Amino acid sequence: MGAGHDHAGHTSNRTRLGIALAITSTVLVAEVVGAALTGSLALLVDAAHMLTDAMGLAVALVAAHLMTRAASPRRTWGWARAEVVAAAAQAAVLLCVGCYAVVEAIQRLVSPPEIAPHGLALVGALGLVANLVSLAVLAGGRGENLNMRAAFLEVANDALGSIAVLVAAAVIAWTGWSRADSVAGLVVAALILPRALVLLRNSTSILLESTPHGLDLAQVREHMLGQPHVLGVHDLHASTVATGLPVLTSHVVLDDECFSDGHSLAILEQLQQCLASHHAVSIEHCTLQLESAAIGQAHQDHLHQ
Repeated sequence: MGAGHDHAGHTSNRTRLGIALAITSTVLVAEVVGAALTGSLALLVDAAHMLTDAMGLAVALVAAHLMTRAASPRRTWGWARAEVVAAAAQAAVLLCVGCYAVVEAIQRLVSPPEIAPHGLALVGALGLVANLVSLAVLAGGRGENLNMRAAFLEVANDALGSIAVLVAAAVIAWTGWSRADSVAGLVVAALILPRALVLLRNSTSILLESTPHGLDLAQVREHMLGQPHVLGVHDLHASTVATGLPVLTSHVVLDDECFSDGHSLAILEQLQQCLASHHAVSIEHCTLQLESAAIGQAHQDHLHQ
């Protein structure tokens, strides 16, 4: 894939994300106004949901822009981890919104306020149409990278919230049962909380430099030890810099003759191919320090002093 094609792809994705963000922000304002006029909890919670989704789209837009920036001596991985920090902050906001929605919905189930169903239906319909338009805009780029896929799923989640608002409006209009608004608020909360917990878990795992999800480090060690002339593997670490960017470092002990006959370079290439293609998580960014048996033993003795 040439550089020109990459640039065109990034530009196209930024355009899609920009359009989706503009639509989501417009609907967010409409839902806040609608919640104030109708007294609807479902609209208020969905507005908060859309606020976090607007934040998510903004993060995705910034990430799509930062992905075009080259690394520098100051930031050797560029700005890749900025998306992880933003995702952790977004997850914290989502948890607060979800918990508020549950508490407020329970209170309103006990003492339901008057809800204007027609205004509720109007804003809910506006939200659903806008979400469908955003989905259509993002659909063309959702398979290009995880950043675009996450943005697409955020808008899809919003569409489900708008459907819940519409159902609540219909129930109130036809039956007069105003508690339907609180039930819809609980439904939106049920959409928010699991996603918030998953997002918080994933972002925290990356920030704590945990082993990438799906990578069996014991199996990696076993495969490395299975290569010819490999005597030992120690200081094996794997982590994730950002979404889709796993890294691995390790010390590899080789037969002494590998360094005298030049065979060590061939073994290094075999190990890199193994890490890139033989595991559930492909690791193309790996740093392997090759050591003789004497150096490896000295290093181990130093660590155990």
